[in-house]
Amino acid sequence: MREGAKGQDSALVRTLLGQKQVHPPIWLMRQAGRHLPEYRELRAKNKSFLDFCYAPAAAAEATLQPVRRYPVDAAIIFSDILVVPHALGRDVRFAEGEGPLLTPLEGAEDIAKLDLSRLETRLAPVYEALERVRAAMEPERALIGFAGAPWTLATYMIQGRGGERDLARAYAYQHPELVDQLLDVLAVAVGQHLIAQIKAGANALQIFESWAEDIPGHLFARLVTGPIKKAVDIVRTAHPDVPIIGFPRGAGHRVGQFHQETGVNGLGLDIAADLGAARAAVGPTICLQGNLDPMALMAGGAALDQALDAILAAAQTGPHIFNLGHGVVPATPIPHVEHVMKRVKGLA
Repeated sequence: MREGAKGQDSALVRTLLGQKQVHPPIWLMRQAGRHLPEYRELRAKNKSFLDFCYAPAAAAEATLQPVRRYPVDAAIIFSDILVVPHALGRDVRFAEGEGPLLTPLEGAEDIAKLDLSRLETRLAPVYEALERVRAAMEPERALIGFAGAPWTLATYMIQGRGGERDLARAYAYQHPELVDQLLDVLAVAVGQHLIAQIKAGANALQIFESWAEDIPGHLFARLVTGPIKKAVDIVRTAHPDVPIIGFPRGAGHRVGQFHQETGVNGLGLDIAADLGAARAAVGPTICLQGNLDPMALMAGGAALDQALDAILAAAQTGPHIFNLGHGVVPATPIPHVEHVMKRVKGLA
Protein backbone atom coordinates (compact mmCIF):
# COMPACT_ATOMS: atom_id res chain seq x y z
CA MET A 1 0.00 0.00 0.00
CA ARG A 2 1.16 3.55 -0.64
CA GLU A 3 3.45 4.53 2.20
CA GLY A 4 2.04 7.35 4.29
CA ALA A 5 -1.29 7.55 2.47
CA LYS A 6 -4.13 8.93 4.58
CA GLY A 7 -6.58 6.21 5.55
CA GLN A 8 -4.23 3.29 4.97
CA ASP A 9 -4.23 2.38 8.68
CA SER A 10 -7.98 2.77 9.07
CA ALA A 11 -10.09 0.15 10.82
CA LEU A 12 -11.82 -0.65 7.54
CA VAL A 13 -8.57 -1.37 5.70
CA ARG A 14 -7.22 -3.44 8.58
CA THR A 15 -10.43 -5.46 8.64
CA LEU A 16 -10.29 -6.10 4.90
CA LEU A 17 -6.74 -7.34 5.34
CA GLY A 18 -7.99 -9.93 7.85
CA GLN A 19 -7.74 -8.24 11.25
CA LYS A 20 -10.90 -8.71 13.31
CA GLN A 21 -11.87 -5.59 15.30
CA VAL A 22 -13.54 -5.41 18.72
CA HIS A 23 -16.33 -3.42 17.06
CA PRO A 24 -16.75 -3.92 13.32
CA PRO A 25 -16.15 -0.85 11.17
CA ILE A 26 -19.28 0.52 9.54
CA TRP A 27 -20.31 2.29 6.36
CA LEU A 28 -23.59 2.09 4.47
CA MET A 29 -24.26 1.68 0.79
CA ARG A 30 -25.98 4.85 -0.47
CA GLN A 31 -25.11 6.60 2.78
CA ALA A 32 -24.83 9.75 0.67
CA GLY A 33 -28.33 10.04 -0.63
CA ARG A 34 -31.95 10.98 -0.44
CA HIS A 35 -32.51 10.19 3.23
CA LEU A 36 -30.39 13.26 4.05
CA PRO A 37 -32.03 16.70 3.74
CA GLU A 38 -28.68 18.27 2.92
CA TYR A 39 -28.30 15.85 0.00
CA ARG A 40 -31.76 16.67 -1.35
CA GLU A 41 -30.88 20.36 -1.23
CA LEU A 42 -27.61 19.73 -3.06
CA ARG A 43 -29.31 17.50 -5.63
CA ALA A 44 -31.87 20.22 -6.38
CA LYS A 45 -29.02 22.49 -7.43
CA ASN A 46 -27.62 19.84 -9.82
CA LYS A 47 -30.47 18.92 -12.14
CA SER A 48 -28.61 16.46 -14.36
CA PHE A 49 -27.48 13.42 -12.37
CA LEU A 50 -24.57 12.70 -14.70
CA ASP A 51 -23.42 16.32 -14.51
CA PHE A 52 -23.70 16.01 -10.71
CA CYS A 53 -21.30 13.04 -10.81
CA TYR A 54 -18.89 15.04 -12.98
CA ALA A 55 -18.93 18.18 -10.79
CA PRO A 56 -15.97 17.63 -8.41
CA ALA A 57 -17.06 20.11 -5.74
CA ALA A 58 -20.65 18.83 -5.67
CA ALA A 59 -19.66 15.15 -5.76
CA ALA A 60 -17.15 15.71 -2.97
CA GLU A 61 -19.75 17.52 -0.88
CA ALA A 62 -22.27 14.68 -1.35
CA THR A 63 -19.59 12.19 -0.30
CA LEU A 64 -18.71 14.16 2.83
CA GLN A 65 -22.24 14.86 4.05
CA PRO A 66 -22.78 11.49 5.79
CA VAL A 67 -19.23 11.63 7.14
CA ARG A 68 -20.05 14.86 8.93
CA ARG A 69 -23.37 13.56 10.22
CA TYR A 70 -22.48 9.98 11.26
CA PRO A 71 -19.40 8.30 12.81
CA VAL A 72 -18.91 6.07 9.78
CA ASP A 73 -15.50 4.49 9.31
CA ALA A 74 -15.45 5.14 5.57
CA ALA A 75 -16.79 7.36 2.83
CA ILE A 76 -17.56 6.01 -0.62
CA ILE A 77 -17.12 8.42 -3.48
CA PHE A 78 -20.34 9.84 -4.89
CA SER A 79 -20.43 8.65 -8.49
CA ASP A 80 -22.20 6.05 -10.62
CA ILE A 81 -21.20 2.75 -12.20
CA LEU A 82 -22.29 4.00 -15.64
CA VAL A 83 -19.57 6.64 -15.86
CA VAL A 84 -17.39 3.84 -17.30
CA PRO A 85 -19.51 3.08 -20.42
CA HIS A 86 -20.06 6.83 -20.78
CA ALA A 87 -16.30 7.42 -20.72
CA LEU A 88 -15.88 4.65 -23.31
CA GLY A 89 -18.02 6.67 -25.69
CA ARG A 90 -21.52 5.26 -25.17
CA ASP A 91 -24.56 7.48 -24.79
CA VAL A 92 -25.78 7.47 -21.18
CA ARG A 93 -28.61 9.56 -19.79
CA PHE A 94 -30.74 9.51 -16.66
CA ALA A 95 -34.47 9.99 -17.18
CA GLU A 96 -36.59 11.14 -14.24
CA GLY A 97 -38.70 8.23 -13.04
CA GLU A 98 -37.07 5.78 -15.46
CA GLY A 99 -33.49 5.50 -14.26
CA PRO A 100 -30.48 5.21 -16.57
CA LEU A 101 -30.98 4.83 -20.31
CA LEU A 102 -28.28 3.90 -22.82
CA THR A 103 -28.21 3.42 -26.57
CA PRO A 104 -28.09 -0.40 -26.83
CA LEU A 105 -25.04 -2.04 -28.40
CA GLU A 106 -25.91 -3.54 -31.77
CA GLY A 107 -22.87 -5.66 -32.60
CA ALA A 108 -19.14 -5.96 -33.21
CA GLU A 109 -18.83 -2.48 -34.72
CA ASP A 110 -20.14 -0.84 -31.56
CA ILE A 111 -17.76 -2.88 -29.40
CA ALA A 112 -14.82 -1.96 -31.63
CA LYS A 113 -15.62 1.74 -31.14
CA LEU A 114 -15.25 1.57 -27.35
CA ASP A 115 -12.34 3.89 -26.64
CA LEU A 116 -10.09 2.99 -23.71
CA SER A 117 -7.50 5.62 -24.61
CA ARG A 118 -9.47 8.55 -23.18
CA LEU A 119 -11.04 6.82 -20.18
CA GLU A 120 -8.97 8.54 -17.49
CA THR A 121 -9.18 11.94 -19.20
CA ARG A 122 -12.95 11.76 -19.41
CA LEU A 123 -13.22 10.62 -15.79
CA ALA A 124 -10.81 13.22 -14.44
CA PRO A 125 -13.64 15.02 -12.56
CA VAL A 126 -14.34 11.82 -10.59
CA TYR A 127 -10.71 11.61 -9.56
CA GLU A 128 -10.64 15.27 -8.59
CA ALA A 129 -13.64 14.64 -6.33
CA LEU A 130 -11.74 11.78 -4.69
CA GLU A 131 -8.75 14.03 -4.08
CA ARG A 132 -10.97 16.66 -2.48
CA VAL A 133 -12.62 14.11 -0.18
CA ARG A 134 -9.38 12.47 0.86
CA ALA A 135 -7.88 15.86 1.70
CA ALA A 136 -10.93 16.82 3.79
CA MET A 137 -11.25 13.60 5.81
CA GLU A 138 -9.45 12.48 8.92
CA PRO A 139 -6.74 9.83 8.34
CA GLU A 140 -8.55 7.29 10.52
CA ARG A 141 -11.42 7.18 8.04
CA ALA A 142 -11.06 5.26 4.79
CA LEU A 143 -12.11 6.41 1.34
CA ILE A 144 -13.68 3.78 -0.90
CA GLY A 145 -13.56 3.93 -4.68
CA PHE A 146 -15.80 1.72 -6.77
CA ALA A 147 -16.84 0.44 -10.16
CA GLY A 148 -19.54 -1.75 -11.62
CA ALA A 149 -18.48 -5.26 -12.52
CA PRO A 150 -18.03 -6.03 -16.23
CA TRP A 151 -21.18 -8.18 -16.50
CA THR A 152 -23.34 -5.57 -14.76
CA LEU A 153 -22.02 -2.87 -17.12
CA ALA A 154 -22.43 -5.17 -20.13
CA THR A 155 -26.05 -5.82 -19.18
CA TYR A 156 -26.84 -2.10 -19.22
CA MET A 157 -24.99 -1.64 -22.49
CA ILE A 158 -26.73 -4.55 -24.24
CA GLN A 159 -30.23 -3.78 -22.99
CA GLY A 160 -30.04 -0.01 -22.85
CA ARG A 161 -31.59 -0.01 -19.36
CA GLY A 162 -31.79 -1.93 -16.11
CA GLY A 163 -34.81 -3.90 -14.94
CA GLU A 164 -35.27 -7.47 -16.15
CA ARG A 165 -32.05 -8.97 -17.50
CA ASP A 166 -33.55 -11.53 -19.89
CA LEU A 167 -32.39 -9.70 -23.01
CA ALA A 168 -28.76 -9.53 -21.85
CA ARG A 169 -28.73 -13.18 -20.84
CA ALA A 170 -30.25 -14.22 -24.16
CA TYR A 171 -27.64 -12.12 -25.96
CA ALA A 172 -24.89 -13.98 -24.06
CA TYR A 173 -26.25 -17.28 -25.41
CA GLN A 174 -26.80 -16.00 -28.93
CA HIS A 175 -23.54 -14.02 -29.33
CA PRO A 176 -20.97 -15.59 -26.97
CA GLU A 177 -17.92 -14.27 -28.82
CA LEU A 178 -19.22 -10.71 -28.88
CA VAL A 179 -20.05 -10.84 -25.16
CA ASP A 180 -16.58 -12.18 -24.38
CA GLN A 181 -15.04 -9.31 -26.36
CA LEU A 182 -17.22 -6.79 -24.55
CA LEU A 183 -16.38 -8.23 -21.13
CA ASP A 184 -12.65 -8.12 -21.94
CA VAL A 185 -12.84 -4.42 -22.82
CA LEU A 186 -14.90 -3.68 -19.72
CA ALA A 187 -12.54 -5.61 -17.44
CA VAL A 188 -9.65 -3.45 -18.65
CA ALA A 189 -11.73 -0.29 -18.28
CA VAL A 190 -12.81 -1.22 -14.74
CA GLY A 191 -9.22 -2.04 -13.78
CA GLN A 192 -7.94 1.28 -15.13
CA HIS A 193 -10.74 3.22 -13.44
CA LEU A 194 -10.02 1.59 -10.08
CA ILE A 195 -6.28 2.25 -10.37
CA ALA A 196 -6.96 5.92 -11.11
CA GLN A 197 -9.16 6.10 -8.02
CA ILE A 198 -6.33 4.69 -5.90
CA LYS A 199 -3.98 7.32 -7.30
CA ALA A 200 -6.54 9.96 -6.33
CA GLY A 201 -6.70 8.79 -2.72
CA ALA A 202 -8.92 5.70 -2.43
CA ASN A 203 -7.79 3.32 0.32
CA ALA A 204 -10.10 0.45 -0.64
CA LEU A 205 -12.28 -0.49 -3.59
CA GLN A 206 -15.67 -2.11 -4.13
CA ILE A 207 -16.77 -3.87 -7.31
CA PHE A 208 -20.55 -3.99 -7.62
CA GLU A 209 -21.80 -7.09 -9.42
CA SER A 210 -25.40 -6.05 -9.09
CA TRP A 211 -26.76 -8.70 -11.45
CA ALA A 212 -25.06 -11.92 -10.38
CA GLU A 213 -28.32 -13.38 -9.13
CA ASP A 214 -29.81 -14.89 -12.28
CA ILE A 215 -26.69 -16.34 -13.92
CA PRO A 216 -26.74 -20.14 -14.37
CA GLY A 217 -23.90 -22.07 -12.79
CA HIS A 218 -22.27 -23.02 -16.09
CA LEU A 219 -22.02 -19.34 -17.08
CA PHE A 220 -21.02 -17.90 -13.71
CA ALA A 221 -17.26 -18.12 -14.21
CA ARG A 222 -17.42 -16.84 -17.78
CA LEU A 223 -19.73 -13.88 -17.20
CA VAL A 224 -19.13 -12.97 -13.56
CA THR A 225 -15.99 -14.16 -11.82
CA GLY A 226 -13.64 -14.38 -14.81
CA PRO A 227 -14.03 -10.75 -15.91
CA ILE A 228 -13.88 -9.54 -12.30
CA LYS A 229 -10.64 -11.48 -11.75
CA LYS A 230 -9.16 -9.85 -14.83
CA ALA A 231 -10.00 -6.41 -13.42
CA VAL A 232 -8.68 -7.38 -9.97
CA ASP A 233 -5.43 -8.65 -11.48
CA ILE A 234 -4.96 -5.36 -13.36
CA VAL A 235 -5.36 -3.45 -10.09
CA ARG A 236 -3.10 -5.80 -8.15
CA THR A 237 -0.30 -5.45 -10.69
CA ALA A 238 -0.14 -1.73 -9.91
CA HIS A 239 -1.29 -1.72 -6.27
CA PRO A 240 -1.02 -5.21 -4.75
CA ASP A 241 -1.87 -4.11 -1.20
CA VAL A 242 -5.02 -2.06 -1.76
CA PRO A 243 -7.94 -4.24 -0.60
CA ILE A 244 -10.91 -4.96 -2.83
CA ILE A 245 -14.47 -5.85 -1.85
CA GLY A 246 -16.61 -7.86 -4.25
CA PHE A 247 -20.40 -7.53 -3.97
CA PRO A 248 -22.13 -10.31 -5.93
CA ARG A 249 -25.72 -9.33 -5.21
CA GLY A 250 -28.09 -12.28 -5.28
CA ALA A 251 -25.31 -14.88 -5.37
CA GLY A 252 -24.69 -15.37 -1.66
CA HIS A 253 -24.97 -19.13 -2.16
CA ARG A 254 -21.91 -18.92 -4.43
CA VAL A 255 -19.83 -16.72 -2.15
CA GLY A 256 -17.13 -19.37 -1.71
CA GLN A 257 -16.79 -19.82 -5.47
CA PHE A 258 -16.85 -16.07 -6.00
CA HIS A 259 -14.04 -15.52 -3.49
CA GLN A 260 -11.90 -18.35 -4.82
CA GLU A 261 -12.27 -17.34 -8.47
CA THR A 262 -11.87 -13.56 -8.09
CA GLY A 263 -9.35 -13.27 -5.24
CA VAL A 264 -11.09 -10.28 -3.65
CA ASN A 265 -10.26 -9.45 -0.02
CA GLY A 266 -13.80 -8.87 1.21
CA LEU A 267 -17.20 -10.19 0.29
CA GLY A 268 -20.29 -7.98 0.38
CA LEU A 269 -23.46 -9.89 1.20
CA ASP A 270 -26.99 -8.98 0.15
CA ILE A 271 -30.02 -9.19 2.42
CA ALA A 272 -30.83 -12.80 1.46
CA ALA A 273 -27.34 -14.15 2.16
CA ASP A 274 -26.85 -16.32 5.23
CA LEU A 275 -23.96 -14.97 7.31
CA GLY A 276 -23.24 -18.32 8.94
CA ALA A 277 -23.15 -20.16 5.63
CA ALA A 278 -20.96 -17.45 4.10
CA ARG A 279 -18.50 -17.66 6.99
CA ALA A 280 -18.39 -21.44 6.69
CA ALA A 281 -17.73 -21.13 2.95
CA VAL A 282 -14.78 -18.72 3.19
CA GLY A 283 -13.29 -19.55 6.59
CA PRO A 284 -12.45 -17.47 9.67
CA THR A 285 -9.92 -15.03 8.18
CA ILE A 286 -11.71 -13.57 5.13
CA CYS A 287 -13.63 -10.34 5.61
CA LEU A 288 -17.40 -10.38 5.18
CA GLN A 289 -19.48 -7.24 4.75
CA GLY A 290 -23.19 -6.73 5.33
CA ASN A 291 -26.01 -7.38 5.46
CA LEU A 292 -28.74 -5.45 7.30
CA ASP A 293 -32.02 -5.22 5.40
CA PRO A 294 -32.66 -1.54 4.48
CA MET A 295 -36.32 -2.12 5.35
CA ALA A 296 -35.35 -3.06 8.92
CA LEU A 297 -33.32 0.15 9.09
CA MET A 298 -36.30 2.13 7.87
CA ALA A 299 -38.71 0.37 10.28
CA GLY A 300 -36.58 0.81 13.40
CA GLY A 301 -37.65 -0.35 16.84
CA ALA A 302 -37.57 -3.98 17.96
CA ALA A 303 -37.28 -5.28 14.38
CA LEU A 304 -34.11 -3.27 13.83
CA ASP A 305 -32.57 -4.34 17.13
CA GLN A 306 -33.32 -7.99 16.43
CA ALA A 307 -31.61 -7.75 13.05
CA LEU A 308 -28.66 -5.93 14.61
CA ASP A 309 -28.29 -8.60 17.28
CA ALA A 310 -28.04 -11.33 14.64
CA ILE A 311 -25.46 -9.51 12.51
CA LEU A 312 -23.31 -8.40 15.45
CA ALA A 313 -23.25 -11.96 16.76
CA ALA A 314 -22.18 -13.26 13.36
CA ALA A 315 -19.52 -10.54 13.18
CA GLN A 316 -17.72 -12.17 16.09
CA THR A 317 -16.79 -15.18 13.95
CA GLY A 318 -14.23 -13.33 11.81
CA PRO A 319 -13.31 -10.00 10.20
CA HIS A 320 -16.54 -8.14 9.44
CA ILE A 321 -17.57 -4.75 8.08
CA PHE A 322 -21.07 -3.72 9.10
CA ASN A 323 -23.18 -2.57 6.17
CA LEU A 324 -26.54 -3.00 4.55
CA GLY A 325 -27.46 -5.73 2.11
CA HIS A 326 -28.56 -2.99 -0.32
CA GLY A 327 -28.65 0.81 -0.23
CA VAL A 328 -30.25 3.18 2.28
CA VAL A 329 -33.79 3.98 1.09
CA PRO A 330 -35.00 7.61 0.96
CA ALA A 331 -37.67 7.16 3.66
CA THR A 332 -35.12 6.06 6.29
CA PRO A 333 -35.33 8.22 9.46
CA ILE A 334 -32.00 9.71 10.48
CA PRO A 335 -32.46 8.63 14.16
CA HIS A 336 -32.59 5.00 13.00
CA VAL A 337 -29.20 5.37 11.32
CA GLU A 338 -27.83 7.05 14.45
CA HIS A 339 -29.11 4.13 16.52
CA VAL A 340 -27.32 1.63 14.29
CA MET A 341 -24.07 3.59 14.59
CA LYS A 342 -24.29 3.52 18.40
CA ARG A 343 -25.11 -0.18 18.54
CA VAL A 344 -22.33 -1.19 16.14
CA LYS A 345 -19.78 0.91 18.01
CA GLY A 346 -20.84 -0.49 21.39
CA LEU A 347 -22.28 2.81 22.64
CA ALA A 348 -25.88 1.62 23.12
